[in-house]
Amino acid sequence: METGSGGGGWFSRERTVAKPGFSRWMVPPAALCVHLCIGQAYAFSVFNLPMTKLIGISESAPDDWKLTELGWIFSLAIFFLGVSSALFGRWVEEGGPRRAMFTAACCWAGGFLISAFGVSIHNLWLIYLGYGVLGGIALGIGYISPVSTLMKWFPDRPGMATGMAIMGFGGGAFIASPLSVWLMNRFNTETHIGVMETFVVLGIVYFVFMMVGSIIVRVPAADWKPEGYVAPRENKLISKNDVYVYDALKTPQFWLIWVVLCVNTTAGIGVLGQASAMSQEMFPGQITPIAAAGLVGLMSLFNMGGRFAWATTSDYLGRRNTYFVFMTLGFILYCLVPYTGAIGSVAGFVLCFCIIISMYGGGFATVPAYLRDMFGTRYVGAIHGLLLTAWSAAGIFGPVLVNYIRQYNVTHDVPKAQAYGTTMYIMAGLFVLGFICNFLVKAVDARFHMKNETPALGAADAAAKA
Repeated sequence: METGSGGGGWFSRERTVAKPGFSRWMVPPAALCVHLCIGQAYAFSVFNLPMTKLIGISESAPDDWKLTELGWIFSLAIFFLGVSSALFGRWVEEGGPRRAMFTAACCWAGGFLISAFGVSIHNLWLIYLGYGVLGGIALGIGYISPVSTLMKWFPDRPGMATGMAIMGFGGGAFIASPLSVWLMNRFNTETHIGVMETFVVLGIVYFVFMMVGSIIVRVPAADWKPEGYVAPRENKLISKNDVYVYDALKTPQFWLIWVVLCVNTTAGIGVLGQASAMSQEMFPGQITPIAAAGLVGLMSLFNMGGRFAWATTSDYLGRRNTYFVFMTLGFILYCLVPYTGAIGSVAGFVLCFCIIISMYGGGFATVPAYLRDMFGTRYVGAIHGLLLTAWSAAGIFGPVLVNYIRQYNVTHDVPKAQAYGTTMYIMAGLFVLGFICNFLVKAVDARFHMKNETPALGAADAAAKA
């Protein structure tokens, strides 16, 4: 039995080192096996209305759960995504992707099964624990587990590589949403709503697919380079040195990029959560509920496609320049949104928000390569995990800005069609802040670079040197 940083045996990092002849193009499908599964989180809202009728069946009964109570399930999952990615980032990096993917599979499936039990006995706290806490931990570990591995396999195209995987997280809802509805219809009866059985089936199916990913995944040998690879030209914003995970927190670059990601995510997540209601209120009579649902689906397509397109583009533009595009375009588009409402241009409104959402997804897919440029590859997965706390913060800022400012305006007799104008201009102002922070990003000072000292490198590096 082998031992090493991964804890020994089949889960150890050493057991996942690829043998000569292994194709690096096997790694993106392995990552997609995980990201397409945990991307179900974006489709969880399909369960909200059915879970308000578990007792009443045809309509909500007094003892049924309210939508406000159920809304905390997704909020908890996103909160624990950020927390777990920060807490377990180094553990994921040093133990290797297989151990992390297996752990994520167990937590994700376990979260569904616990939630199914909570539905069966009508205990909402079990669903908070299952999907919210355990599922959120799975989201955090599963989200970051393939990132540094992909960038090691694709040093020539790190943006494209991470874009392929993270695109799966944005696209997971396209599979999960219709599948969940179909399963609930299959298990639904006149006296029973099939949420419990759907949770069980999803838990089992997702576990199998995530396990396939953990079996396929490999890490490259220490001296491996792709055939014909030529190291990038000397660039002060692409470091050839590694920075230790906790030393990265001491650099201004980490916190500047944190603010940039938080700004980009705040703008996108606020729109994603209220796109349907916002479009109907800004264009009463022009956008119907069905058309609004179509808009949400279209925005999801742009969210998914933007992750791959913008991340791939960043390999040519550079990561910093790509974020300059995000901040500049975001400012212009958010200033235009109230104007599209004032002139009644549905097409202009839809175009603005589709581009904004593409940049929301693109920001997630581009930031791992940005961190790699700044801090090197050795601990980029762990550093990425810490940075995702910006996502948790944005999950609060975005909805609060959109919902509470709208409510304030409506309360003070502002027409609903104009109630979002103030919010749009505030979002535009946030992009100015993001532009300034991105402008201030410079090369990491040499004093933060890792030295060839075993204590600083951690257990995984010590084992490799032994």
